[in-house]
Amino acid sequence: MKQSQTLIPTMREVPADADVKSHQLLLKAGFIRQNASGIYSYLPLGKKVLRKVEDIVREEMDNAGAAELLMPALQQAELWQESGRWYTYGPELMRLSDRHERKFVLGATHEEVITSLIRDEVKSYKRLPLTLYQIQTKFRDEQRPRFGLLRGREFVMKDAYSFHTSHESLGEVYDRLFTAYSNIFRRCGLNFRAVIADSGAMGGKDTHEFMVLSDIGEDTIAYSNSSDYAANIEMAPVVTAYEKSGEAEGEVEKVSTPDAKTISSVAELLNVSAEQCLKSLLFKVDGENVLVLVRGDHEVNDIKLKNLFQADTVELAPHEEVSEVLGCTIGSLGPVNVKEGVKVIADHAVKAITNGVCGANEEGYHFINVNAEKDYRVDQYADLRFIQEGDVSPDGEGTIQFAKGIEVGHIFKLGTRYSEAMNAVYLDENGRTQPMIMGCYGIGVSRTMAAVAEQFNDENGFVWPKALSPFDVHLVPINIKDENQRTLAEEIYSALRESRYDVLMDDRAERPGVKFTDSDLIGLPVRVTIGKKAAEGIVEVKVRKTGEMIEVQKSELVSTLHEIFQTI
Repeated sequence: MKQSQTLIPTMREVPADADVKSHQLLLKAGFIRQNASGIYSYLPLGKKVLRKVEDIVREEMDNAGAAELLMPALQQAELWQESGRWYTYGPELMRLSDRHERKFVLGATHEEVITSLIRDEVKSYKRLPLTLYQIQTKFRDEQRPRFGLLRGREFVMKDAYSFHTSHESLGEVYDRLFTAYSNIFRRCGLNFRAVIADSGAMGGKDTHEFMVLSDIGEDTIAYSNSSDYAANIEMAPVVTAYEKSGEAEGEVEKVSTPDAKTISSVAELLNVSAEQCLKSLLFKVDGENVLVLVRGDHEVNDIKLKNLFQADTVELAPHEEVSEVLGCTIGSLGPVNVKEGVKVIADHAVKAITNGVCGANEEGYHFINVNAEKDYRVDQYADLRFIQEGDVSPDGEGTIQFAKGIEVGHIFKLGTRYSEAMNAVYLDENGRTQPMIMGCYGIGVSRTMAAVAEQFNDENGFVWPKALSPFDVHLVPINIKDENQRTLAEEIYSALRESRYDVLMDDRAERPGVKFTDSDLIGLPVRVTIGKKAAEGIVEVKVRKTGEMIEVQKSELVSTLHEIFQTI
């Protein structure tokens, strides 16, 4: 491709609203342009990278035994009403009506469509298992689109769905696609971790996210410093064993704590550690009042709370309801003398607290010397807190450390969540009707492109890995008006293309400094510069990743490039 025949509108200044490196460089190097908040056009360079990510995804999905199809982006509201998600998905779901006032959604995901398709086409166990996938644009009305392609309202996604007659079959495909995903992100050159995750609005259980390690990541990964264990922070179980001290249990005493409404202020006023305090929070769990207790230096993990109760909704009780149920405002809550209608559950660490401090359910007062079972009831102990750095790794190997991550893939074991709701059934070998067992597997294709852009750059621009680079070689004649340079450039351009290299030739009548700056910004693996030694058939080869430069005779250029591409 000749640069004068394509659209690569590089920019000299970074746009003010681009606050992460990938967004800045994708705009500056002319890969994308914003049309509206969270909505982008992929320009020729960006489209080539996107297609290369798609090609890797297709190869690995096909190798894993999945078949590609394409479903409509415009989906009937009735399907979402069947699954129940029309009412629960939230404002991110883009809803619209046609001229006849029939309701539709723009596809945020395709569980409903694929389930309706398979229930109509597959009737017998003999047709299962079956795995299908598509690569398609998705739509979500993000409240706060940010970070360019990393969180947009329109994005490219690969979504796959598998259908089974048994959980064993689902497990086999799940493991196969886990491997395929690992291969995909490894081939893209990404530094990533597969982490245990929460299924969220998708439903189901047994799920992993594939997280690219990055300081701008919106998710926190808890990982072992001695093994390959990794999980989203909300899913990492705490395995710390707590032991009670040998201290004798004292008598409960109510003390005045004016203006002390936080653990730190109470601990300071009473000259105790945060570990000695009880943190009490009133939650609404599917509408039921639940008082949750954790140690003062710990934080309640609402995902663990939701999973413990297998609840649909978990939220902190509003201030007025706290006052009505417990008789005081937030800041003085505690478990002593809580009425029977309120369930009290506590984290395992609470059981080990001797002579603790808690709110007295009276404004400006706390109890000291409180002990579980003797002074307050606990209906159930469970793992209810967020894991912390330094905690024992859940697999027993090493301790936990934290890192930030960008989610690029997510796989789920959905079970019968959608097949039962939408009557997707088959006849088993005994002629009995059974619900299909499902799996769901997603990759953010455009997000993967952005994650690669986030990891592969330097102070001058992109440093694309060869598997995803929009072109292999940037051919740069310094002065296209010089006959020797122009002739040699055309000769090399043809020779490299014949040798199956994808070449971008800068045939613009621009100053050398502009050409070199743009070349570094675009970041192709190798630049071949044709300059003053063109008449001698000598060119300069520069490796973008290392900065290494060598002079090469034109007759040796193809073999030199072959050696370089074997090492980068």
